[in-house]
Amino acid sequence: MTHHDTIDPRDPATILTELASALAHGDDVDVTLGRLLKAATGAVGAQVGVVYLQHPERTGLQVAVTIGLDEAVRSAVEAVTDREDDGPARVARERVALTVESGAFVSAAGVAVVDLRPLVVERGDLEVPLGVLAVAWDKAHTVTPVEAAALAALAAACAVAVDRGRLSSLIAERSDWLERMAHSDPLTGLANHRTFARVLELELARAGRQGSEVSVAIFDVDEFASTNAASGHEIGDDILRAVASVIAESVRLVDTVARYGGDEFVVVAPGAAGVTVARRVLEGIARLEPFDGHPITLSAGVAKFPSEGATSEELLAAAEAALDRARADGRGGLSSAPTSAA
Repeated sequence: MTHHDTIDPRDPATILTELASALAHGDDVDVTLGRLLKAATGAVGAQVGVVYLQHPERTGLQVAVTIGLDEAVRSAVEAVTDREDDGPARVARERVALTVESGAFVSAAGVAVVDLRPLVVERGDLEVPLGVLAVAWDKAHTVTPVEAAALAALAAACAVAVDRGRLSSLIAERSDWLERMAHSDPLTGLANHRTFARVLELELARAGRQGSEVSVAIFDVDEFASTNAASGHEIGDDILRAVASVIAESVRLVDTVARYGGDEFVVVAPGAAGVTVARRVLEGIARLEPFDGHPITLSAGVAKFPSEGATSEELLAAAEAALDRARADGRGGLSSAPTSAA
């Protein structure tokens, strides 16, 4: 007989070992809950186990992990999860343990008795409900004090696993959000100036190695200051968001769009298609409806690397000079830098 053959799932030391191991090594919440649910059913000789979870932003329970249920029976159990008068919903609502021998869960699962434990963690003086642990027997069963203690401990471990998983998810989401914010303009969602500068340097370096071209197009919202003053900052912000959306939809997948500052936007377009991209943007802007009675147009200046600027500074200066010429020509103008500007 091997050592494994002598392991008793009801032994407190075995339960404690599995509980600690599941929590210490459980990066995946579902896997951890599966191990704890297996330990719970083994600890009390139950044939069926279910972990229900409560979504933090929605009411009601959802079946997360099961043991001892085939697909058809699990579907039947899921179908009665929302029964407010049934055991799982009552335990989730009242946050007290309950053992029942009838009800929708008992009928759907085809069991004789089910023990239900709330999954709860504390936040200061508040209890945060996370779900329900259910273990069930297919024959009559009386839960002993020792079994009740084991189930309480395993329910607490399940609650810790769920809480830890949600905290990890929130941390990851927060990290992603901060990363996006570090690279994005908060008003328009486009790349910010710092990200644009980095992309431009990378594209110029790549083009320099490959002997190819890079176009930069700078766009300015015509008469934006007067529109902003006449109609207010909310209308001004709406205009900037609408312009940003049109530019983002008009460019190619390989292009990068950024808010350059104030009412200026910039596109980094690999290759020599800067003027074509700029025209497409201006055509899209021309289809915008007026905002508060103000028609929206852009002026655009385009420059190309390396013929019109060998560095990012020279290229941007050439595009800005082209933009100044476009503004001088009137609303909605487009100008490209002369090759002699290099």
